Amino acid sequence: MRHDRGSSGDLRWSALWGKPSKGETRSSALWGKGGRGFLATLVVALALSAPAALASGGGSEYTAFTTPGLLGAAQANPNATFQVIVEGDRSTGWVAKQIADFNSSKAKVKRRYSVINGVAATLTGKQILILARKSRIRAITEDAPVRLASFSTSQQWPYASGVVKSWWDSATNVVAQTPTIAVVDSGIEASRPDFAGRVLAEVNLTSIQPNSPGDGRGHGTFVAGIAAGGGDGYAGADPRAKLVSIDVMDDSGMAMTRDVIAGADWILQNRAAYNIRVANFSLHSAVPNSFMFDPLDRAVERLWFTGVTVVVAAGNYGVNGQPSGVPFAPGNDPFVITVGALDIDGSVKAWDDSNAPWSAYGYTLDGFTKPELAAPGRYMVGPVPAASTLPQERPTNVVAPGYMQLSGTSFAAPVVSGAAAYLLALHPDWTPDQVKGALMLTAKALPNAAPLSAGVGEVSVAAAVLVANPPNPNRALNSFLVSDPTGGSGRIFDAASWANAAQASASWANASWADASWASASWSSASWASASWASASWASASWAATANASASWADASWSNASWASASWADNAEGDASVTGGYWLDPAELEEAAAELGLADPAAAASTTVLP
Repeated sequence: MRHDRGSSGDLRWSALWGKPSKGETRSSALWGKGGRGFLATLVVALALSAPAALASGGGSEYTAFTTPGLLGAAQANPNATFQVIVEGDRSTGWVAKQIADFNSSKAKVKRRYSVINGVAATLTGKQILILARKSRIRAITEDAPVRLASFSTSQQWPYASGVVKSWWDSATNVVAQTPTIAVVDSGIEASRPDFAGRVLAEVNLTSIQPNSPGDGRGHGTFVAGIAAGGGDGYAGADPRAKLVSIDVMDDSGMAMTRDVIAGADWILQNRAAYNIRVANFSLHSAVPNSFMFDPLDRAVERLWFTGVTVVVAAGNYGVNGQPSGVPFAPGNDPFVITVGALDIDGSVKAWDDSNAPWSAYGYTLDGFTKPELAAPGRYMVGPVPAASTLPQERPTNVVAPGYMQLSGTSFAAPVVSGAAAYLLALHPDWTPDQVKGALMLTAKALPNAAPLSAGVGEVSVAAAVLVANPPNPNRALNSFLVSDPTGGSGRIFDAASWANAAQASASWANASWADASWASASWSSASWASASWASASWASASWAATANASASWADASWSNASWASASWADNAEGDASVTGGYWLDPAELEEAAAELGLADPAAAASTTVLP
C-alpha cells in the first residue's frame, strides 16, 4: 500500500501508527511511548482508571481510553479507515453489535475474542469518535503490526523478501553462528542503536577528500541498515549479523578503484579474525570492461574463492525498464551474486512485482546475463546520519529523525547480503556457490517483470532455508579454477582457458544447469546462446588495449566520472520526487506471516507491537 506524504515528508497516516521522535521507543500499543520510566507507567495507569480525564480532544465527552494519537487521527481523518481493538465492559457480542449497528460497509468486525470483551475491527475515524463517547466502551486502541522476535518493521519489503523468517529464529546455535557482513561503502554510523554494538571494526581506506569520520555520505549506513539494522520499525534482513565498516567513499559518494580493491584486500586479510562471510559492494565502476581484465573483478573473485559470499548491486543506469547490459565491475562478474531492484507495487505478493525502471540488466561484455536475483529496492527506508550529505541533499526524503527513503539497486543488494548471512548461520559449512545456489533455486517467479530483468526471480529467504543440498550455479565456471601460479594460497580463475573453451563451444555452460530448475527465467537458454560474441570482441587483445586507452584508467579525472555506484543515483532515476512509500498495512500482517510459516502474529500483539 502506498501512502501519501505531506510537504514536510511526514506520512499522513502516521497520525495513527506514528513515528517515534528521536530517542523514543514504544513497547506496546497500550503504553504508547516508552523510555519514560515510572512516570509513564503512572500516567497510563491513571488513564485506565479514569479514561475520560486523559482522552484527547479537549473534553470529557470521550469516555473510552484511546491510544495516544488515535483520537487526534480520527478527528483529523473522519473518513479514513483504521485497524483497531475495541473493548467494552459488557460481552464480546455486545461490542460486536455496536459496530454492526453502524450498518456501514466500512465498519467490519475482523475477529472476536473470548479472553477480553472485545473485537478487532476496521472503523472509520467518525465511527471511532462515536464509539469513544459510549459509556460502555472501555478502550479503543490501534491494531498495530507486531514486533517479531524483538525486531519490528513498518515496511513491506521484509515480508516480500521473506527475511522476517530469520527474526523468529532464536535457536542458540543460529544466533552464535551468525557471521559478519563487510560493507564496502561510505562507512557506517556505528554508534546508532540500530546496530547495538555489532559494528566490529571501522576501516577508513578513502584516498579522496572530503571524508568525514564515520559516514559523511550516509549511503553506507543506509546499506548496513537494510542488511542488518535492528532499529524499531526499521529492522533489516538479518538484525543479528555483525558488521565491518570499510569506508572507500568521500562525502559526495565518490570512490577510486584503488580504494575499493584495498577494501577487498582488507577483507581477505582479516576475514578469519572477524568471521567475515559476506561482503556487500553497492557500487560499480564507470568504465565498461571484460571480467577477464578488470582488477576489481579479480579482487571480488579472490574473496569468493576463499569463502566470502560477495553480493553486488546491478546498477541504476537502466532506462524505462529496458535492457541496459551490465558492463561494469563488479556486477559483471559471473561468480558473484549480482542483484537487481524490484518495485513491489505496494504489496507483499510477488505476482505484481516488476523490475524497477532504472534497474540495470542484460548481458555483460562476456556474454553472461545479469543479475542472477532481484530484491525489493524501491521506496526503501533506512538509517542515515542526520548530518550526512544524503539527507541534506534530499530533505523531503527524510521520514523520521535519522531515517530517509531512497531507491536503488544499492539497497536491493543488502537484502540479499542479509539473507546470505542468515543462510550461513544455519549452514556455516556452506560455500559461496552453495549460498548462491540456494537463493537462486528458491527465487520466486515474477510474471510481471521483464525477461531477465530479475534473473531467476525474487529472493525468498523463507524458501531458501528449506534447501538441504543446493545446486551449484557456478559449476561450469569452477572447472577453470587453478592454483595460484604466483605461489599465493587459494585458487584463481584461468581466464585464457575459459576464453578458448567459450570460443570453441557455448555449450560448455550446460554443466551449471543440468542439476536444477532455475525458476521461470529460462536461465540456461538465455545465458549464452543469444550473446553476440563477435560484437563484444572480448577475446581480442586489441579490444583490451582499446578499452584501457579509452577508459583513461590512470587519469585523475576519474574523480569526475561518478565512479562509485553510486550514491549519486541511488535515489534512482524516476524516484527523485518522493510521493509515498511501501508501508505495511496491518490488514496484511496476519496473511503475510501465515504465508511465511510464522507464528500467529496475534499472539505476540498482546505484549509488543510496532512503533
